[in-house]
Amino acid sequence: MSQQQGSYDISGIELTDDRYVVEQSLIRNKYKAMDAADDVVIRGKQKLFKLKEEFPFVDAQGEEVFTVEAGGIVDIAGNYVLTDAQTGEELVILDNDYSIFQDTWKIRDARTEAKLAEINSQGAAVTVARNVVPFGGWIPHKYEITDADGRHVGRIDGQFSLKDRYEITIDDAGNVPKEAIVAAAMVIDAIQGN
Repeated sequence: MSQQQGSYDISGIELTDDRYVVEQSLIRNKYKAMDAADDVVIRGKQKLFKLKEEFPFVDAQGEEVFTVEAGGIVDIAGNYVLTDAQTGEELVILDNDYSIFQDTWKIRDARTEAKLAEINSQGAAVTVARNVVPFGGWIPHKYEITDADGRHVGRIDGQFSLKDRYEITIDDAGNVPKEAIVAAAMVIDAIQGN
């Protein structure tokens, strides 16, 4: 049985805007997400020197709200579980199906593993160039977000700059958890070493 809408809510945070900007700091794998008013709503960073990759996320006041942790050791193409920091409940899985031609991330229910959404890179030529061309990592990512039925939810647009910057636009989230989309933008960037 699938969870009902709203059951993916994270206890310590509520994201209600339709636009967010995710920005990497000059220090690798440290991020912040800002809402439409440019207020910081989430900060996240990759914990270094861990056997399993781990990303704790805090709210604007520094309170831990959720964690994303790899399912296995050095999990370049695998599962990352988003867990509510206050309840300890595993909410969603970010599932990476890595390919040189297509970056595909699925957002799944942590209990049933039912697909809630999918995040796909746009353009095989761009994805290949990012992976094989010298300095290909400078080419900005562009992703489309779709729901479980393949309907358009929104997009993640990379911006060309010294530090990675993504604009997230959610046109119609439906029952797709916004927190998972914003977290996925940070985790995708960190995992793929952009």
